[in-house]
Amino acid sequence: LDNLASCFLALRGLVEHVDGSGLETDEDISLIALFDHEEVGSSSITGAGSPIMGEAVQRISSALNAGETNPDLYASALAKSFVLSVDQAHAVHPNYASKHEKGHMPKMNQGMVIKRNANQRYATNGITGLIVREAARLAGLPPIQEFVLRNDCGCGSTIGPIISTATGIRAIDMGCPQLSMHSIRETMGVADLSHGLALFRSFYKNFRDIDESISQ
Repeated sequence: LDNLASCFLALRGLVEHVDGSGLETDEDISLIALFDHEEVGSSSITGAGSPIMGEAVQRISSALNAGETNPDLYASALAKSFVLSVDQAHAVHPNYASKHEKGHMPKMNQGMVIKRNANQRYATNGITGLIVREAARLAGLPPIQEFVLRNDCGCGSTIGPIISTATGIRAIDMGCPQLSMHSIRETMGVADLSHGLALFRSFYKNFRDIDESISQ
């Protein structure tokens, strides 16, 4: 499930967005990046620590400018871009509930999860969190849940901070709640696949309007 579930949701959401005539009204370029080596640090030619993401935006901006490279256009494209770093999230485990902050205990089948960390192990901030919450609201989804590990516990990281640091693109870390991550008995709720798919569809459809409403 970690992270095949998110890969499936991102791809299926984009396919349904296109099949639903989303391209006819899109003002943005929607793309999916499925990286290797996330579990071992992402520092590889095919990992999120490579130049792939920044180069992709640069090539797209040049292609839309008659093949000409324009630094200002590239900088503007980066500023207007947004990364959903979607990896599975830790649902509260009945045997280890003390590992979570009391007000941040995600449950399976009760909505998608935003991940936050004061030490910047996740890329989420106030603005990126608001954008995703609004996308969920427009899709009629359950309120987004929050995952925060206790400050005295070690915390893993994701590709979100890696991409943001390398490119300056805004990002959020989020995912479907699950139990037993990295074990042979990973478990998640069926409803959360539906929640995730609906959120991706809403993001592809509504991101530009949401982002511009915040800028105003």
